[in-house]
Amino acid sequence: MKIYTKTGDKGTTALFGGKRVSKADLRIDTYGTVDELNSFVGLVRDQEVNQKRKAGLVEIQDRLFTIGSILATEPGNTKVKIPSLAETDITFLENEMDKMDEVLPPMKFFVLPGGHPSISFGHVARTVCRRSERLTIALNEQEAVDPMVIKYLNRLSDYLFVLCRTMAHELKVEETPWKPRM
Repeated sequence: MKIYTKTGDKGTTALFGGKRVSKADLRIDTYGTVDELNSFVGLVRDQEVNQKRKAGLVEIQDRLFTIGSILATEPGNTKVKIPSLAETDITFLENEMDKMDEVLPPMKFFVLPGGHPSISFGHVARTVCRRSERLTIALNEQEAVDPMVIKYLNRLSDYLFVLCRTMAHELKVEETPWKPRM
């Protein structure tokens, strides 16, 4: 199978199921942003501080491919076989956050992103996740999207925030509070 097909040379691409749409279509932007998020999660996974969380981050990346498949499927097409999300995927993220929260000091202020490259990569992943969520919600306003996709992306951004705090704790990096200038 060749990587290049030349079928997109005029600015269109095919959804799973065959329907051709503009590469500027909101659906394409949405699953493209999920793909971008997946790449950033890979970067977070590759950080030395996350070696013990590698399997969990790979699982998250797998779920992001699932979300991409869901979003890339032509609406109403039941002939295309794609993976699905389950409530256990949400529970996995919640359980992981609960474990990380056990060792973290309580939040007393908003935290400025940064302090260490690993933490900064995590915050970039978190913000791309939020953008993915916003785009998915916008797409849902045009045509129905599996509600589990929105729920998963919402929970994943929370997970990524807690992961950033956990990395700061493990790397012994002091979190920088946001102090609004009044």
